[in-house]
Amino acid sequence: KHIFGTVKVGERGQIVIPKDARNLFNINPGDLVLVVGDEKRGIGIVKADNFKKLAMQILDSINSNEND
Repeated sequence: KHIFGTVKVGERGQIVIPKDARNLFNINPGDLVLVVGDEKRGIGIVKADNFKKLAMQILDSINSNEND
């Protein structure tokens, strides 16, 4: 959906997330991000807080269904 440009991988494997991407996804210095990947589809970066919220919603749904 978005292409933010290319980035170069540094000697220690570091990349800089482009400013437009950081702004759009509200990624700030000190934020934790989760790096996910699939051998065929590539690598993705997700804010850890967003992933945690999704995981909690899934667990709540599972627990709710078990109690029914």
